[in-house]
Amino acid sequence: MSGHSQFALLTQRRFLPYFIVQALGAFNDNVYRQAIIGLLFFLGVSTAERSLYAILAPAIFIAPYFLFSAIAGQVAEKLEKQRLIVITTTMEIAIMALAAVGFLLQNMPLLLVALFCTGMQSTLFGPVKYSVLPAILKPEELTGGNGLVEMGTSISILGGMIFGGLIFQLAGAHGPVVAATAIVLLAVTGNRVARRIPRVDAGAPGLKVNFNPLPESLAVLRMARRQPAVRNAILGVSWFWFFGTVLTSQLPAYAEVNLGGAAGSATLYICALALFSIGTGTGSLLCEKLSARTVEIGLVPLGAFGMSAFLLDLYFARPGPAPVGGLGVAGFLAQPGSARIVIDLLGIGVFAGFFVVPLFALIQSRSPSSEMSRVFAALNIQNSGFIVLAALVALAAQRLGWTSPQLFLALALANVAVAAWIFALVPEFLMRFLSWLLVRTLYRMRIRGVEAHVPDEGAALIVCNHVSYMDALILAAGIPRPVRFVMYYRIFEIPVMRWIFRTAKAIPIAGAREDPALMQRAFDAIDATLEQGGLVCIFPEGALTRDGQIAPFKSGVEKILARAAAAGRPVPVVPMALRGMWASMWSRRGERAQSGRLGRMRAPRRFRARVEVAAAAALAGTPPPTAAALEARVRELRGDAA
Repeated sequence: MSGHSQFALLTQRRFLPYFIVQALGAFNDNVYRQAIIGLLFFLGVSTAERSLYAILAPAIFIAPYFLFSAIAGQVAEKLEKQRLIVITTTMEIAIMALAAVGFLLQNMPLLLVALFCTGMQSTLFGPVKYSVLPAILKPEELTGGNGLVEMGTSISILGGMIFGGLIFQLAGAHGPVVAATAIVLLAVTGNRVARRIPRVDAGAPGLKVNFNPLPESLAVLRMARRQPAVRNAILGVSWFWFFGTVLTSQLPAYAEVNLGGAAGSATLYICALALFSIGTGTGSLLCEKLSARTVEIGLVPLGAFGMSAFLLDLYFARPGPAPVGGLGVAGFLAQPGSARIVIDLLGIGVFAGFFVVPLFALIQSRSPSSEMSRVFAALNIQNSGFIVLAALVALAAQRLGWTSPQLFLALALANVAVAAWIFALVPEFLMRFLSWLLVRTLYRMRIRGVEAHVPDEGAALIVCNHVSYMDALILAAGIPRPVRFVMYYRIFEIPVMRWIFRTAKAIPIAGAREDPALMQRAFDAIDATLEQGGLVCIFPEGALTRDGQIAPFKSGVEKILARAAAAGRPVPVVPMALRGMWASMWSRRGERAQSGRLGRMRAPRRFRARVEVAAAAALAGTPPPTAAALEARVRELRGDAA
């Protein structure tokens, strides 16, 4: 995938204005919330009043997500999305103007009213924030685009907290004026940039909005549960928010008690939060590279277990109080074991990025465009519930006398249990992880022509030469969309690989003489998948090559195309070729003839062998292309590189 970079999206109008708007929104929200805390200290209110605010403010901000997410999802489905983003950023200007008055008057009730309105504005923006991405990005750009959004959000939240927290410290008596000016200017800037976002059509312009929040909330939650993979991806994202809320809620006490931070100073806390945020942003950006520009949900198990591993190590790195107190950043870094803690906090964030970005991309790729905003509304409702639950868990742990490291230990173990439960419910996550691990360990892939010639949506038949037992996994790793592979039933039944193939919904097939009933079931399954607009990949040679050369294509591909054409739905055929797989340990090179038996694997010449997947323009028309024409095109694609 050399030559491609997700950062190129930041130079394109279809993405850059949207990216800036969402980053500015996250930044401004956190500037505002931290500036309120700064005002409390500026006014010299009592510790009890500050504690009351610490309880009230998050509840006030999150309440609109429960109350209005379902309505926001419907509105986001009905309206043209760029127009809705302009409306929400215009609302932000009005809300921040109200908040500015609150700062100037130093009126806390007014600021809390504006905080509620900010939550309501964020609720309206939430469904459109992620549902717009599939409309402006190609399928192979979804992972990279989501990675940029998550990186931008993480860094904006951190930057907003730091900037908002410093306003009253640096501006002194002018703090209220500076805070009021900053939040209004940020809102105006976001609105101006929003007007540069290109038009994005509504998902369901004819939708009738139901303004009764309770039944509609139940309706969108049911809608989000229709597909098991989407349902559990939503559960995974909500768990990510639970995990992050519990972790970050403990960082202030952890920084002071376990890292030795100076009492009353937030310096080490901010540094710990910065390490987690930077790690999350870095992990989010790495997802595109690791996934080879596909929606690679195999990264989700990797992220889950990595989060737990680094969180466990964080517990063992400093299970008790710091040996020295009153430290600043330099003093902490000079202490033994500090590097380990820094690496752990970064590692938790990196693997959190691996965990959450593919989940967002999966929801976007598997949800119908006419329902996507409502699916994300359901996600926001569930996220809110998990955030509240996380706050209650952290409070209960505090009441029980648990230390921060003890809660980290419990969270790490709970994360393993929840992840294992999700992967047991949807084995596709673990299957993709195993296949991703196999492919990335054994090969270095080069993809050529796949993005251009495999259609972004709709039915298509892929035909490819058949070189090794790994062919299906290689192709699945290089094609952005889910593919159902048709494979010889004996390959389908290989131990270990059988579970991967079955979970991936591969279609086993046999020859007419071997098992005519199985062959007929395979043709029925192929036709049904194409009728539903899916991708099907077949290997028309009918068996692995024994000499590295392409064998004549059999007539089964013609039967598939003829059946679809007879039903009035002709299917385009995308020729593809595998290059460099003949020397693989999974091919039949060097095998002695064994009648009716599969050959044994051999040790590879070297790991990380270079392989290439090449695709050509789809062939279509009436009558459909013949097997001979498709064979000639695949031969041309493969060239001399077996």
